[in-house]
Amino acid sequence: MGGTSLQFLLTLVLLFLCMKPTTANYLGLADTHLGCKEHERQALLKIKQDLIDDDRHLSSWSSDQDCCTWSRVTCSNQTGHVIMLNLQGVGSGKLNPSLIELKYLTDLDVSYNDFHQSQIPEFIASFSNVTSLDLSGANFGRNIPFQLGNLSNLQYLNLGGNNFNKPENIEWLSLLSSLEILYMDDINLSKVNNWLHVVNKLPYLTYVHLDSCNLPNIFSVPLVNSSTSLDVLDLSSNNLTSSSSVLEWLFNSNTSVVELYLFENQFQGLIPIAFSKINTLAELGLDSNEFEGEIPKAFGGMCNLKTLSLPLNHLSGQLGFIHNSTHCANHSLEFLDLGQNQIMGSLPDLTTFPSLTFLDLSQNRLNGTIPESLGKLSNLESLYLQGNSLEGVISDAHFSKLTKLKHLYLSNNLLNFNFSSDWVPPFQLNEINLRFCQLGPRFPKWLQTQKNYYWLDISNSAISDSLSNFNLVFPPQLGYMNLSYNQISGQIPNLSLEFTFPPIVDLSSNKLEGRIPQFLFESGYLDLSKNLLSGPISSLCEVQNGKLNILDLSNNQLSRPIPDSCLMHFEGLLILNLANNHFHGKIPSSVGFLHEIVTLDLGNNNFSGKLPSSLKNCTKLVFFNLKQNDLSGQIPMWLGISHPNLVVLILRSNHFYGAIPTHICHLAHLQILDLALNQISGSMPKCLNNLTALTQKVSPNATISHSHETQVSDNTLFDMSYDDRMFFMWKGKEHEYKNILGLLKSIDLSSNNLTGRIPREIVELVGLVSLNLSRNRLTGQITSEIDMLQSLDALDLSQNQLSGGIPSSLSHIDRLSVLDLSNNNFSGKIPTSPHLDTFKATSYEGNPNLCGVPLPKKCSGEEIAQNPAMNRSREHAGRQDEKEGLISIGFYVSVALGFIAGFWGVVGTLVLNMSLRVAFFRFLNNFKDRLYVAISVNLARVQRQLQN
Repeated sequence: MGGTSLQFLLTLVLLFLCMKPTTANYLGLADTHLGCKEHERQALLKIKQDLIDDDRHLSSWSSDQDCCTWSRVTCSNQTGHVIMLNLQGVGSGKLNPSLIELKYLTDLDVSYNDFHQSQIPEFIASFSNVTSLDLSGANFGRNIPFQLGNLSNLQYLNLGGNNFNKPENIEWLSLLSSLEILYMDDINLSKVNNWLHVVNKLPYLTYVHLDSCNLPNIFSVPLVNSSTSLDVLDLSSNNLTSSSSVLEWLFNSNTSVVELYLFENQFQGLIPIAFSKINTLAELGLDSNEFEGEIPKAFGGMCNLKTLSLPLNHLSGQLGFIHNSTHCANHSLEFLDLGQNQIMGSLPDLTTFPSLTFLDLSQNRLNGTIPESLGKLSNLESLYLQGNSLEGVISDAHFSKLTKLKHLYLSNNLLNFNFSSDWVPPFQLNEINLRFCQLGPRFPKWLQTQKNYYWLDISNSAISDSLSNFNLVFPPQLGYMNLSYNQISGQIPNLSLEFTFPPIVDLSSNKLEGRIPQFLFESGYLDLSKNLLSGPISSLCEVQNGKLNILDLSNNQLSRPIPDSCLMHFEGLLILNLANNHFHGKIPSSVGFLHEIVTLDLGNNNFSGKLPSSLKNCTKLVFFNLKQNDLSGQIPMWLGISHPNLVVLILRSNHFYGAIPTHICHLAHLQILDLALNQISGSMPKCLNNLTALTQKVSPNATISHSHETQVSDNTLFDMSYDDRMFFMWKGKEHEYKNILGLLKSIDLSSNNLTGRIPREIVELVGLVSLNLSRNRLTGQITSEIDMLQSLDALDLSQNQLSGGIPSSLSHIDRLSVLDLSNNNFSGKIPTSPHLDTFKATSYEGNPNLCGVPLPKKCSGEEIAQNPAMNRSREHAGRQDEKEGLISIGFYVSVALGFIAGFWGVVGTLVLNMSLRVAFFRFLNNFKDRLYVAISVNLARVQRQLQN
């Protein structure tokens, strides 16, 4: 019996070995070491030769190895033929025609390479066995070859993210009868009116992604019922409107869509109730459209809906659909995003959605308190309620069962946090944003229990505690920390740690003191401004391989010289602001290593010596401020050559001497030039009209802002932004400008030793808002073309040696609210106009030969001898007029002058509000004409009565 059994077993084994290879492979008996075919290996090596593989993704491809063992190559276990080739993200180059030798390919991926906008090779259409073809993001160009329609076995096709010409015909797609998944994102299909008709011809199509395709709104083909059974339809970012045939097709077809994405289009009006009739719908994305009104209450009965995403619309009303939700809908909904709308009312009881994991109602108009029932949503992971008008007390009960909570955003509300002192949260948060919430005056102890966060914002939260009372956690995974605008005191602990990613750290506007620990300089963005920090910054100099992009240490008490080599490790630094400290010594020459720097602010320190020539290497500078230091020497010519992007140049209050180099005129983008309070001599350059930005009335931006994208976690990129700011002398007072700095266009050359005439070319700077040439030795006259400076708000030419008459054209500058021509040699009569008459005598005093209003000195011919008898006669006539209900001449004149002076007082407050001031002066010009007419009529009437 045993021999018979053994014989039977051997027979069975032989039988299996004789089976088809596919069966043997299933049982694990196939030969898995057949080795690749020689001609296919040679083809692969030729393909490698035409690819630039800088990162050595194909390093295993060697002529003396079996190609089936190479990375990114998969061979058939039965035949040894190459069946899968993955060249995703290798690099650049071209596809070698030897690729056609791989005739048994079923899966080809060449995505995310750079093929320099070459056309897709037509030989790809010869792979009759291919079922998956990914050509996305490979920088292919020209026309899409219609021969791709020959790939009758193709199930997956991705052509998205390339640079093809606008196709006029995509009928070849209808030949792909086996196609299930189609991606054509970012292909311009604006000329293809029958795209929907083509899609309808594909019976097995389940996934369609036509994101950012410029799809036409109206189609030239009749809307027939679809023969497809779509699971996913993505038509986002196509500028589709409510009149589009897409919605009509969608609502009337036989499709059973599970995921529908229509965000970033232009759909308007009410959200169609018909969406709720798509019973299979599980995900609906209508973000960034123009829908308005309330969310249809019928949405509360969608039993399969898991995701409802409607942010960035114009939705209003209250959340009625929540109260209308059926039992099945309550348990299905997991993701609800209604952020950035205009939804009003109180926050409803959301415990009706026990499956909810994501809730975003941020930046709406919700008011009232947050119900404690929110704390019962045990599945909730993300809660975004920031930017509303919610108020009241937040207690332990609001978080009682939120064990899965990871993201908490409650900022910009009127919430007062009041937890028991020993409360330990049931969660470990990744993101904490409680800006403008009332957390203080003490540090919240519960925050010390959070060890896993990478995002923390508790700025403006009324904390006035010392760091010694708070175990401030800087976790290694920290990406963003903002504790600014509190009253936090004490010293920053000196920790020894390394960050996973260079974090953004903002501890500004507090009362921190002591030295800056070295580990903070490992940040990507560090703002410690407006504190009480002191001592040297030697810890900055000890940083190796610095990753800092933005560093602001301004408005502290930092001192000592900066070592000459201190900045050499910060090649990527974009912003360096050390203003308003006590640094002294020379500007370190290592500043020349900051090749990417756009803002360098060293103002209000005690730096001395000449400007280091290495500054020539900082060619991307936009904002350059060195005011109020002890710097000396001539203004270097390279300042106007090496920094073509300069918008702000401030050398005020130093000891620079010599002439203004004409190379300054090369700065076409310059909007603020301040060389005041130096020892600059010579004449003003005539080429100032080459400052192109000042010859234009319009400013491109209100702020001078810089942004830089940085990674703050494994899956989060954050756009860091920094707005330049500066203190600027305006109308005799120093003001800090930030949000409107970009609107300020100014030249200040005051308090120097400039001589000669004011060049006529300066009137071509029609965008100038402020011009200050005071306290120099300028001579000559004011040009009669001064009225070309229609944007001028402040003009100061005082304390010079200017002569001649004051041109009447000065009165044509309607915006002028500050004028100082005092202490010159002007002569003649001051021009009269409703505008100039509003300025006080101080604007003209110190000019002995000037006369007229508002100076007490009358001009020749203005003093008329008064006859006492005539005066008595006029007094009698005046009294008679009053009896008859008439008003005197003096009354009308007083009314006119009082009105104009009063309104010009209002104008004095409108310094930089351009549009408001323009509208005002247009009104004033029209009104003053009517006022003159009224006064003239009444004067004539009074005079006639006096003569009678």
